[in-house]
Amino acid sequence: MPDSNITKRALADSLKELLTEASFSKISIGNICEKCGMNRKSFYYHFKDKYDLVNWIYYTEFISIAKEKNYNTEWEAMEDICIYYYGNRNFYRKILKVEGQNPFSSYFRELLLPVISEYLKEIFNKDENWNFYVDFFADAFTSAIMRWLLDKECMPPDKFITLLKSCVWNAAKKVMESIPEDDG
Repeated sequence: MPDSNITKRALADSLKELLTEASFSKISIGNICEKCGMNRKSFYYHFKDKYDLVNWIYYTEFISIAKEKNYNTEWEAMEDICIYYYGNRNFYRKILKVEGQNPFSSYFRELLLPVISEYLKEIFNKDENWNFYVDFFADAFTSAIMRWLLDKECMPPDKFITLLKSCVWNAAKKVMESIPEDDG
């Protein structure tokens, strides 16, 4: 592991440890640096702020690994995302509650867009309302995942994905049944 990744990992581990004791808003860059014995200059050399550090954690722990996988369907990718979140739910419960400047939820939504876009490509065939559909589903999935993770009785990821998939499919089925057939 190159030296910069060792430094970044030490800062990430410090943040994770501090989050077991305090909320994200109560943790300063100084706290993170002090916890791992580094100075603020080292932090700012690698990250622009603590939100950037959180995004780096998600990217290195999940996205970079997921990019190497060959998912057969977008649902497999969603399940993998949920398994990761579930395994790290104590960390992400605190992170997903953060609002305001650069919230993780916005970063996560942006990362979901290509997965959702790929899934919807077959369904909507990129019609004139394409961007609306992608935004709608990105918002819906982001909100659903956040609500699921923040629930004190967070169900296992396989059950959550099954319910999410069922919801989407049953809604789509109802919509298709309500569209009148072309008499043409």
